[in-house]
Amino acid sequence: MDGGRELGESVAGRLFSVLDAFEGGGGGEGPPVLRLTDIAARTGLPAPTALRLVRELVAWGGLERGADGGYRLGLRLRVLGAAAPCPRGLLDAALPALRELGARTGGHADLAVLAGPSADGVLCLVGGDRPPPHATAYGKVLLAAPPAELPRHTRYTVVSPGVLAGQLVRVRAAGLAVCAEEFRLGEVTVAAPVRGGGGTVGAVGVTVPTGVPLDRVVAAVRAAAARVRPPAPAP
Repeated sequence: MDGGRELGESVAGRLFSVLDAFEGGGGGEGPPVLRLTDIAARTGLPAPTALRLVRELVAWGGLERGADGGYRLGLRLRVLGAAAPCPRGLLDAALPALRELGARTGGHADLAVLAGPSADGVLCLVGGDRPPPHATAYGKVLLAAPPAELPRHTRYTVVSPGVLAGQLVRVRAAGLAVCAEEFRLGEVTVAAPVRGGGGTVGAVGVTVPTGVPLDRVVAAVRAAAARVRPPAPAP
């Protein structure tokens, strides 16, 4: 899409064209990640102009820059259009912790809830992504039992119900899940439960590149989850 030409030459039009560049993905599964050269090519904007607009969007929170130099839709923008069925009060309570978690780790912080039955529910992230619960740290925090189907996504995906059941027991005991390259190669997710009056109401976590030292990531995720104070349920 040549968003720059379709939306005109106004500053707003150029900003919208940068966001439109992320429509249709980045060539892989999950949220699109684009380099500056990709954004310039998709919008038809000169590289210096694209860089200036991208920097403004990063400062506002509409885009996030990853450790690999790629850009993805930012937390602020994703929350505005969140597709996940996340209770508004929980989202509001988690936003400060998510921003701090992303800043401390340099990773992609998110909040997840499980929609539907505890074993076969759909894992929904605030950003709108719906990864398989058995192959992410978020899901292993929230699942009560292995799902009926355990499709393989990488060679590291756990597809044995017995092995996964054992992992879920250990995750509940530890209050933390680490999932390395089970959904996508090159990515590690770390998540911890958000506790409410009725037990676990969600999971806060972060995705970082494989190879990142996990000690500080684990500490940051635990601190973020502990910081979230879900609102009391309505009487």
